Amino acid sequence: MAASIPPATVGRLVTYLRVVDEFAAVGVERVSSDELGERAGTSAFQVRKDLATCGRFGTRGSGYTVATLERELRRVLGLTRSWPVAIVGMGRIGQALADYPNFGRQDFVLSGAFDVDPAKVGMRAGSLLIRHLDDLPDVVREHGIEMAFLTVPADAAQDAAKALVGAGVRGLLNFAPAVIHVPAGVFVESVDFVGGLQRLAFALGGRPASTVGIDG
Repeated sequence: MAASIPPATVGRLVTYLRVVDEFAAVGVERVSSDELGERAGTSAFQVRKDLATCGRFGTRGSGYTVATLERELRRVLGLTRSWPVAIVGMGRIGQALADYPNFGRQDFVLSGAFDVDPAKVGMRAGSLLIRHLDDLPDVVREHGIEMAFLTVPADAAQDAAKALVGAGVRGLLNFAPAVIHVPAGVFVESVDFVGGLQRLAFALGGRPASTVGIDG
């Protein structure tokens, strides 16, 4: 089922899960599509359409049971188990990810940190010992790692991605400012800070903030 769900829908399902977790944390037991849509920034119609991809478990007129909705969203999103994750590139971004305190609460477990800089190999990053990239295949095999953060410089991104794929990693969250090419069956999500700022510039019309909404 997951492969047939459009990426835009998957993105909204992730948002719905975050909203549902917030409702569950304060003891809410049922939630309507209107409430979900308002918190998620979309319409009730879109919520119902998206959740139909997860199966039929809502009740017309009385909404969704929060516990059931949370369970079904996790099932569809592949979050029914913990995912071991590696970090490749232990610069500032890699170090910040290693120090992030909430991975254990989000179904992901940091299981390896790698670099090629002799000054970093052997040091600790959070709870992880930084290993040389040459050790990647052994650690991936030992921990069953299928995902990795790619936090290397742009000119090293393709080679690092090749090493990860060769070791058996099938999902990359790419922080490098570079387009990387991977074989079929490997998935890449890019975190593009500059691209995000450029989209904001477009949304603001390229004008200084003080002139937005002011006619000439």
